[in-house]
This record gives sequence, C-alpha cells and structure tokens, in this order.
Amino acid sequence: MVMELDRRLHAFRPDLADARLSGMVHADHFAVSEPAQIIVPVAPLRPQPSEAAVIDSQLLFGEGVDIFERKSGWAWVQSHFDGYVGYMPEAMLAEGERQASHFIAVPRTFLYPEPDVRAGPVCALSMGCRLTFVDEVEMRGSRFYLCSDGTAVFADHCFPLDRPFERDPVKTALRFLETPYLWGGRSGFGLDCSALVQIAMMMAGRAVPRDSDMQELMDGEPVSRRALKRGDLVFWKGHVGMMEDGKTLVHANGAAMRVTRESLDHAITRIAPVYGNPTSYLRPEKG
Repeated sequence: MVMELDRRLHAFRPDLADARLSGMVHADHFAVSEPAQIIVPVAPLRPQPSEAAVIDSQLLFGEGVDIFERKSGWAWVQSHFDGYVGYMPEAMLAEGERQASHFIAVPRTFLYPEPDVRAGPVCALSMGCRLTFVDEVEMRGSRFYLCSDGTAVFADHCFPLDRPFERDPVKTALRFLETPYLWGGRSGFGLDCSALVQIAMMMAGRAVPRDSDMQELMDGEPVSRRALKRGDLVFWKGHVGMMEDGKTLVHANGAAMRVTRESLDHAITRIAPVYGNPTSYLRPEKG
C-alpha cells in the first residue's frame, strides 16, 4: 500500500528511497543507509544538491545522520536528531557515528587548539554541538575539557549529554535574544522561529519536531489566548513563538531579523495584515 508521507521526514524519490519505506512508497531502488557524523560546526541541509537551493535546516557538529546516496560531492541524508531529510556536501561528514559525552550549553563558544584562551580558536561552536571529551585540565584558573586530538573547550560551556541542562525552555530561548534571524538556521549563529523553540525544548530534555507546522501538531494541551502562561507556544501560519509570561512573546522573526521580546498584542496586530491571526495556542506536554 502506498502512503502519503512527508518528504521532509521520509527519504524517498522516484528513483531511490530508504529501504525502511519499502512497501510504503514507489521507487526504482531502495537503499540501506550508512551511518555518518557531522564534522563541521554547522552543516546546511538543502532540498536539492545545489548551493543555490534554499537552506531547509542545519545539522550541528557531532550529530548523526543516515546516508542514502553519495553523488557528485553531495550526500542525501536523514538526521538522527529530528528526522529531517535533505542534501549536504559530503565533505562535511565522516563515516560512522561515535557517541558524544557532552553538548555545548551556551549559545556560542570556541574550540581551541589547546587548553589556553590565548590560543587562536580552531572554530566557533553553537549550543547543541556534540563532543566527546577524554580528559580535563586547568590552565591559569580556567578549566577545559580535552578532545582526543588535543583541542579544548571551556568546561563551563559544556554539559553532559544524558541530562537536561535547563528545565525551563524560556530561559534558554531568552539566551538567544539578538541572535540574527536566518531562514533554515538552527544554531547560535542564526536561527529561525521553529529552531528557537526546538533548541529551547531540547535543552530541557524534550525532543520536538523541526518545523512550526509539525510543532503545532505535537502533544500538548490547547489553550485560549487569555489562559496563556510562561512556556506556551503561539502559532501562526508558518510561524511560532514562545510566551515569556502571559503577555510577552519571545520569537525569532523576519520583521526584526533577530530574536526579540515583543508584546503578544503588538505581534498579533503587526503580523495580521500579512499572515493573519494566530492559528492556535499550545501548552507543550512536559517531558
């Protein structure tokens, strides 16, 4: 039986599909996936294997993927984190997947070539990047975690992967204030509305879908506008924000091109002429 499946969350094309979808979709061939891991700070995920294609989402350092195809320098993959499917440069991947021990717990930090803040950083890392540390050292009063290749991250910017970092998602969302808005962005260097919700919930130990239309359908309690409180979500067609309290919305928005705090009344009035009124209000299910 052929089913209607969301192409964002299921890897299938007329010529090739995930072997796990055999019997559910039509395809000329079915591929058994190969595991791989992201090896760059932020990897764009696109709907087509082209730099000209829009960025649908991003994957972060240390996250795992399933690879279904490698062709002309591109890999067709599905994220282990949220199931998103797309194309990314093959050079941003390493074969296999290693279990990380920690994730970055601040919006942005640096990976140093050695445990010394005076050393020129190797790169910047975003909240949510995953790393494996093998040792811990102190240098001039600063504590660092060491990777197997000798690179180092300031220890207080990391947190064990197996425990929630901040049980109040609003606190995490507020840490991203003034972060640039980026369509498809999912990092501390730029993110979109649904990514802000996703990462705030992730740090609280709760996995939620990637896009706002998916988030609107997730488990939770529908509430009225008058009953809104801290942590509730407000949805428009193609947009989502998180309530700081009963009156204030925190959201990554294209109007300001950054993450802002805004009166919900003002946001509704401003957005209505273009996208209409909110479509729903949701109190997410607690993990």
